[in-house]
Amino acid sequence: MVNREEDPAPPPTPGAELDESIRALAHPGRRTMLRLVWDAERPASDLAEAAGLSRSAASQHLKLLREAGLVSVRVDGNRRLYRAELDRVAAVASFLDEFWASPLTRLSAAAEQRAAGQRGAERGTGPGARGGRSA
Repeated sequence: MVNREEDPAPPPTPGAELDESIRALAHPGRRTMLRLVWDAERPASDLAEAAGLSRSAASQHLKLLREAGLVSVRVDGNRRLYRAELDRVAAVASFLDEFWASPLTRLSAAAEQRAAGQRGAERGTGPGARGGRSA
């Protein structure tokens, strides 16, 4: 009989936490609920109604937002009050800004170059213009 020790699961990495947060933002109802708790705590029932979800469905979506670290919950009597975790939201926003900055800059430059080429071709001076013309 061979005694094999199982490797323990690695601790979550910042990348894994980020992936979970981005997946949680994929659903429009979850994004709506997150926007609603941006500045103030709100009860789950208000969030369900505003997102157009049943209370049961909203509960499942709020659970995913909590697990992703995007919202926190506080129990007040028989109500569960949710609030955005702005540090996590800021981390996701920062990642997305960095992720898209370079590709969007390249896309913008390519679009400007293409537009300049088309304007030049229309005036007979761009890369698509015929050479040798004289007025």
